Amino acid sequence: MSVSRTGWTAKFLAVVRYEILWNIRKKKFLGMLVVAFALTTLVLAGDHIANAFGGPPVEPNPDFVIGSNVGLGGFGFFLFAIVTAMNTISGEFESGTIVPLLAKPISRTTVYLGKLFAAFLTLLATYCFLMIYMTIGGFVVYGPQNNLHLVPISLLGALFSTLIWISIVLLLGTLSRSSLIAALGAFGVWLGTIIMVGTLGVLAGQGWILTYIPGVGSVGYVGEAPPLGIAVSTGTDSIGPNLINYILHPSWEVTYYKIDIGGPTPGQSWIALYSEPLSTIILTSIAVALVYFIVFVATSWYLFRRAQITE
Repeated sequence: MSVSRTGWTAKFLAVVRYEILWNIRKKKFLGMLVVAFALTTLVLAGDHIANAFGGPPVEPNPDFVIGSNVGLGGFGFFLFAIVTAMNTISGEFESGTIVPLLAKPISRTTVYLGKLFAAFLTLLATYCFLMIYMTIGGFVVYGPQNNLHLVPISLLGALFSTLIWISIVLLLGTLSRSSLIAALGAFGVWLGTIIMVGTLGVLAGQGWILTYIPGVGSVGYVGEAPPLGIAVSTGTDSIGPNLINYILHPSWEVTYYKIDIGGPTPGQSWIALYSEPLSTIILTSIAVALVYFIVFVATSWYLFRRAQITE
């Protein structure tokens, strides 16, 4: 039994090593670091750029780092998922390397799990670099920062949020065997969720539907009605910030609103719909994220196992 386990571990690590070296040779990992550096720099310099064009002066912000959502947010998570996973499976089919890879005495399940774990390690290394840079930059630009012990929670939330999009990209890539279709299909899903936020959440008042869709989710407010209240995004892209807010403000109640189109001041009046504790929002978003990740990864794995390979 121990020999069998050791043999599987060795094969699994060989696939992980193969995938990481492939990412390095194709400069994927370097590209992710460059993109992370560029996006974080843009976030850090945003207020200074606005000030240079006549905006308000840059004020100290001790909560900048823990409130930045790793400096990425929903689009950043989607972008890194695309870069990380768009050709993890489909690229092997496109280049023909899937034939010699599967000809080795390694099961398809081991190959799939090794590739998935290598993608996770690549993403983890990139986000660790990003968080270190964001923390140092926050000190330089906005002064001393509060609650830096919560930064690992933000990192964990970012990983969790990105893995959902990675599972979607993997499924589309395995199904189509095309990196382009994987990227465009995932972009269509992401864009669709963005459009639904405005139409279902703000205009129709049916934001609860977005609770069961990956992405930014609906937007609620703590305290007062918009635009005076504190905005809280409830989707899977905001797991990290919501966990931090819950630790700092465990009693928060989030209220959802819709625009009162027929009111005395159309487009400016808001109707309160319902409220729920922040803890409920967090548990729901984590459960939804887990279900999507497990279902999409399992489906992708099944398709990969059943895929017909032709030379």
